[in-house]
Amino acid sequence: MISPGAVADTQTLVFHRDRLLLREDGFALPSHAALAAAGLALEGALPLGSWEGRYWQVAQAADATPPLAGHAYFGLRALFGELDHGLLGVAGRGYQIAEWARTHRFCGACASPMALAPGERAMRCTSCGHLAYPRISPAMMVLIRKGKQRLLAAHANAPYTRYTALAGFLEAGESVEDAVHREVFEEVGLRVHKLEYFGSQSWPFPHSLMIAFTAEYLDGDIVTDPKEISDARWFGPEDEWPELAQVSIASELLAANRP
Repeated sequence: MISPGAVADTQTLVFHRDRLLLREDGFALPSHAALAAAGLALEGALPLGSWEGRYWQVAQAADATPPLAGHAYFGLRALFGELDHGLLGVAGRGYQIAEWARTHRFCGACASPMALAPGERAMRCTSCGHLAYPRISPAMMVLIRKGKQRLLAAHANAPYTRYTALAGFLEAGESVEDAVHREVFEEVGLRVHKLEYFGSQSWPFPHSLMIAFTAEYLDGDIVTDPKEISDARWFGPEDEWPELAQVSIASELLAANRP
């Protein structure tokens, strides 16, 4: 970790739960001086490191803390396409660290207060010594190919109907490949083979790591799990291709495999 004195400037990301404090006109970050002048408590800010010549840290605002004049809190999803891709990545990291600290104030083993462990990114119990590191929840994503067709699905729990690749969280003891086979069979009743790794992306909603694959159809007919999938079908070259957020791994996966 890098101390504030190691670089010329300090930038503080301030979150209220999962929303980031920004100016309402232009989504600019408030300066460290403006935050300090407004009396926001930043002594508990957590270090993120350095980026573009600045030292970055993150703080959680108390529930009763109002935003600065001309500022408001914005959810990260609403900032896709509004913030620079690099800054959005730093904000996502900041939110994950802030949320980890907020949800680990007390030990999960003995309920005693937790404190930052010196020299590493961990919370240590002040009583039993239990260590808690930032949580990362791996999830798989897979685009299934069948000749010139691609399998896309609408997820039942999504707030809107949008077709995309299949996705799901890993279970304890699974490899990522095992999770791909299990999720595909559970969600749409198909079997696949010839898995190929495509890429990965941190997905801070609130602490996921999305690991994307392509796979070839092996056998089976589409039978959806209605608790997970509202609809799934094959999309060919003549079908309208869905548009997704440009900063998402799902968008990259679909764009690279469009029939």
